[in-house]
Amino acid sequence: RRRRRRIMKPIIALVLSNKMQKSVVVASYHFWEDTVHKKKVQRRTKLMAHDEENQCNIGDWVGCCISS
Repeated sequence: RRRRRRIMKPIIALVLSNKMQKSVVVASYHFWEDTVHKKKVQRRTKLMAHDEENQCNIGDWVGCCISS
């Protein structure tokens, strides 16, 4: 049985913390509309990203791609 490899779309995330060496904590936001209350809902996912040259600062928007 062959598995098809899923193509992941890149994530646009906001840098929350850059206190580690060569790593940053980023937040990816996901918005949708609640089906019952018809309100917009926001969900935040915190991820860690690699920053080899320590260029990212807090508040920067960065593009990430998911790896294993």
